[in-house]
Amino acid sequence: MALPSSFSEFLGNPSTVESLRAAISAGRLPHSMIVAGPRGAGKYTLALMLTMALQCEQQPREIAADGRPLASFCGVCRNCTRIAESAELETKVEEAVAAREEMRETDKKDTRVLVQTHPDVLILPPDPPQLLIKLGQVRTLIGRSQRTPSEAPAKVFVITSASFMKEAANSLLKVLEEPPTYVHILILAENLGELLPTIRSRCAVVRLGALPAEEIEALLTRLRPESNKTERALLARLSEGAVGRALGFNLAEYVTARADALIILRSAMQSGDHSVLFRMTETYRAGAEGQAKTTALLRALASVLEDILLLQGGAPDRVRNADIRKELQQFADSVDFAWLEAAVRGLDAVQSGLRRNLLRSLSLDAFAAELGTAAR
Repeated sequence: MALPSSFSEFLGNPSTVESLRAAISAGRLPHSMIVAGPRGAGKYTLALMLTMALQCEQQPREIAADGRPLASFCGVCRNCTRIAESAELETKVEEAVAAREEMRETDKKDTRVLVQTHPDVLILPPDPPQLLIKLGQVRTLIGRSQRTPSEAPAKVFVITSASFMKEAANSLLKVLEEPPTYVHILILAENLGELLPTIRSRCAVVRLGALPAEEIEALLTRLRPESNKTERALLARLSEGAVGRALGFNLAEYVTARADALIILRSAMQSGDHSVLFRMTETYRAGAEGQAKTTALLRALASVLEDILLLQGGAPDRVRNADIRKELQQFADSVDFAWLEAAVRGLDAVQSGLRRNLLRSLSLDAFAAELGTAAR
């Protein structure tokens, strides 16, 4: 992922971005802040751009329409270029995990995944395999926050997920409430409800709102001209208003995951032979690849269930999987709200079980069986 070369290239939420730039220019950016928004809204991109504006050696300024000075970044100074190296977060995490695997077993346990391309900027991604922010990561943040910046005006910590281990979340509270004057902590959250109320109460909250599907589709027409009209319309709905998600959406992967989700639902609706279901769930193996595949399946399943609920509620215009609306309508006509409620609870149970490393194929089989019982 290449960072935009200027704030004018950041897609969506211009008034929110302008307010943050004005706060940096005035020296009033909150020291503890949550950036909330849907997956793909640009939270991580914006966090790095704000960090560059804070740390840029040139400290360029632009003037807003109302006369306010707005912070910007040059993109070429030593601080900017090193911070920008963190843009490829997945690659950096893979490198950190690979380095950990090369360690002795006794050292692996105490080594947490961190990304640092600038001495005064630390990125805390979810630590594999549980994909949670862990106590060791937060302890590193706390320890480094006590040291003054070495090469930039501030110390910046970007926590890229709201999924914390309980001990890690509790340990973060004091530094959020009383951070040193030179420290800025940015927590990126898809769902504010994942964060402890005590964390939320200690942070300013900035929200990146979803864009209308029509606006997303227009952007895709300009930025992804290789896609056809039907694909752009589907992408615009599936992205849920998040520009970055629409641009990076792997439609073929999603359609494959959705096909498996439909197998689970069809199996739940019929009794008898479930060989197709078992052959499908058997492909959901352990390991990182299996985890990614399972995550894609569960997201597709959640999307389909929400569309069924929208059809039952008389809101067909809000259905995201519009290309399979006919089949979704058949599901909507066949089940009641109690079944949908049971399906959502079962989906949550599968996700919880996966965090405890339960066997994926058996978890999915059990989920389909429970849905079938609820349907009858």
